[in-house]
Amino acid sequence: MPEIKKTEKNVPSYAGKLRSHMVQIPVCISEASGIRVFGRRIKSLAFTTDVAIIRNINADAIIAVYPFTPQSAIIRAVLLAADMPVFAGVGGGVTRGSRVVSLATDAELEGAFGVVINSPTENETILQLKEQLEIPIVVTVVSETENIEARLEAGADILNISGAGRTPEIVRSVRAKFPSVPIIATGGPTEASMLETIRAGANAITYTPPSNGDLFAVSMETYRKKMEDRSRRTEPEEETKK
Repeated sequence: MPEIKKTEKNVPSYAGKLRSHMVQIPVCISEASGIRVFGRRIKSLAFTTDVAIIRNINADAIIAVYPFTPQSAIIRAVLLAADMPVFAGVGGGVTRGSRVVSLATDAELEGAFGVVINSPTENETILQLKEQLEIPIVVTVVSETENIEARLEAGADILNISGAGRTPEIVRSVRAKFPSVPIIATGGPTEASMLETIRAGANAITYTPPSNGDLFAVSMETYRKKMEDRSRRTEPEEETKK
């Protein structure tokens, strides 16, 4: 049988001028298989609630999870800013029980593509969510010792594995036991760590973009250098006039 050679696709692109410096998702994430949700294939999710970042990043989706009590106003603001699917955090840590269900129902009605719940969430809450929602329930996993089977039986649709430096190891362990379960996983700070996580079995990668402050610091440094160069060019002209 002749060897089939993989050919590179020619992908035309347009960036424009004003958006040419937008935040770009690492190219290596394209190696992920992706997860198809309501017909849309999602490989990359940007972990942010910063509306300026959301409007200027090329991620397939947003995962809007934050370390505060979830609020419908925050979810609504993110959904308004985003031109891509949003997976909204609705609690499960400090925020529990019926409040999580209410927030999740509101998020669905506002247009969220899915809801994300934290690791401490009880399986009973997942069951209640499954009865109420049409959108997928994303359950966060922080250790391979968790009872994943019970999560899936309760109604978890997608696992969100977040184990810091151990994420690839946890993904590998979960994938071995559950070959077909959709897995989102944190990719880590480098392309090497992202690729390791993908090859361990993650279908999609969560990417943490630089903060607004970090990005603005780069812009300000560029402006300063331009001003310094301009000053150096004008100094000789002023001396000549004298």
